[in-house]
Amino acid sequence: MADSGKQGDEKQQLSLGTEAARQLATTTKSQPQMQGISSRWLLKLLPWVVVSGGTYRVNRRLTYAVGDGRVTFTTTGAKVQVIPQELCELPLLRGFDDVEVLTALANRFVQKEFKAGEVITEKGKEADSICLIAHGKVNKIGAGKYGDEAVLEVLADGDHYSYEVLLESQDYWQFTVKTVTPATVLILQQDAFEQVLAQSPSLQKHIENFKSLAKKKQDTTGQKEIALAAGHKGEPVLPGTYVDYETSPREYELSVAQTVLQIHTRVADLFNDPMNQTEEQLRLTIEALKERKEHELVNNRDFGLLHNADLKQRIHTRSGPPTPDDMDELLATVWKDPTFFLAHPRAIAAFGQECNRRGIYPTSIDMGGQMVPAWRGIPIFPCNKIPISESRTSSILLMRTGEKNQGVIGLHPGKLPDEIEPSLNVRFMGINEKAVINYLVTSYFSAAVLIPDALGILESVEIGRV
Repeated sequence: MADSGKQGDEKQQLSLGTEAARQLATTTKSQPQMQGISSRWLLKLLPWVVVSGGTYRVNRRLTYAVGDGRVTFTTTGAKVQVIPQELCELPLLRGFDDVEVLTALANRFVQKEFKAGEVITEKGKEADSICLIAHGKVNKIGAGKYGDEAVLEVLADGDHYSYEVLLESQDYWQFTVKTVTPATVLILQQDAFEQVLAQSPSLQKHIENFKSLAKKKQDTTGQKEIALAAGHKGEPVLPGTYVDYETSPREYELSVAQTVLQIHTRVADLFNDPMNQTEEQLRLTIEALKERKEHELVNNRDFGLLHNADLKQRIHTRSGPPTPDDMDELLATVWKDPTFFLAHPRAIAAFGQECNRRGIYPTSIDMGGQMVPAWRGIPIFPCNKIPISESRTSSILLMRTGEKNQGVIGLHPGKLPDEIEPSLNVRFMGINEKAVINYLVTSYFSAAVLIPDALGILESVEIGRV
């Protein structure tokens, strides 16, 4: 009875099954897909300048002002010390190479810890020290026009303030410095600096040269002043002038990204229907090379945008996440014809969340049929090559582009042998004794920031803050 019941449940197959039929059918195939391919907006948006001879020289007017640098520290347990050579990042010590004297100065810095909301230096108190921010974020606060407090500057890891105190006595602090987060600060008192100065003739000579350099006539950007006359009447004697240039301008050599693509002749000869194996291998290799190209343009320590922004063009968020106020501050660094923002997709999401909290809804802009978010009419493009740190912070870039605009430009060579597209060529390298075909795939590129105010960076952007 059980067997007959089982047979009754079975249904007799009346036609060919799909599993067997598939053995005679031709499968429709897609091209090989690759998850790592991104939109690569930076490569599309940068104006590319052809470089002859593999080198691009950026000529600028002579600049006297020594830019403020950021110093680096070493940590042993809870003890933090400034690296002696890093003191050369301070304007008054730039170019000073006496390691013994620098070490003596570094050893005289005193470490102090401050809680969030504590005052480091208070306006009206005696000004007698220079402060290095080893860790944390602080606000430099001064009086506004009508007596209310205004944040003059946000300082963070590696920043410093008031090196002028070491040069000449100042009676009182003109501002208050207050911590936003817990902070570690290294402080050098003026009398400690003067003790080292009195024992070092080389440091005395360097300081005198620095003071004389500071007295030279400069414009608001630190460039050698061009003497002009305006608003005069009659026939006064007009000033004579000339425009001086940097004697050692920076040169950018084209960088390279390349690989050797290997394809066995048996694969190239036999397995080419419906898609050519060699073409598909080359296509995916070139896609990976372009991704690396954009990564280098952002992160390379020599010419990458994250490392080539002027330190005066780097600002910090006031509270952590990227707020509309922070984006406005960033716009103030590149206020002459800004072209676009560039940010990690998660940083863009964090900015959108801050806008939502305030009930602000940024507009979008049509870019070739694709809608992208914008702030103050400036588009914000995603770039997954901008890194996110372990502490979930990133950066947002804003730039002005174009050679005529004295902005940021991409650099690539002219016509290359075996070129398949600008700056990229594929060269046949032969077949080895194992019947493997070798192709050398190469891309040449670099980037240059023509003048400092063409690129601004909002640093320490917190992502995913609750």
